[in-house]
Amino acid sequence: MRITFSHTNIVAQDWRRLATFYTNVFGCTPQPPERDLSGDWLDRLTAIDSVHIQGIHLLLPGFGDTGPTLEIFQYDQQDTHAGKAINTFGFGHIAFAVDDVDACLQKVLDHGGSTVGETVHGDVGGVGAIHLVYAKDPEGNIIEIQKWQD
Repeated sequence: MRITFSHTNIVAQDWRRLATFYTNVFGCTPQPPERDLSGDWLDRLTAIDSVHIQGIHLLLPGFGDTGPTLEIFQYDQQDTHAGKAINTFGFGHIAFAVDDVDACLQKVLDHGGSTVGETVHGDVGGVGAIHLVYAKDPEGNIIEIQKWQD
């Protein structure tokens, strides 16, 4: 059996706004077509009656035209929650390796994002030195911005 990573999904309140954020800040590239999904097959898959999903896949930077994607979907029926924290069960964050952590963080802030904690330098035993920060996109999803030191 061959296994290949395909995509990671973010459920958005406003999929167009969030897709624009990841395109403008991290250089993700929209991979058409935009999705406008509904039907019996989707109701059965999601266990949500009359579900309707809209969104798009964004190619992640550094993988070429056939690499993994960030799938940003918006459901007509949304389940809200109190918010996300760095230590909440489930997926914690998405990480991007950059060549300038501070400049990338500023770009996140300029496009409606926020910070979680401070920008730090750390030593990871057996791996090396890293410069990183946790930030949030405009909908509160956590992003790690990192640069491994030479």
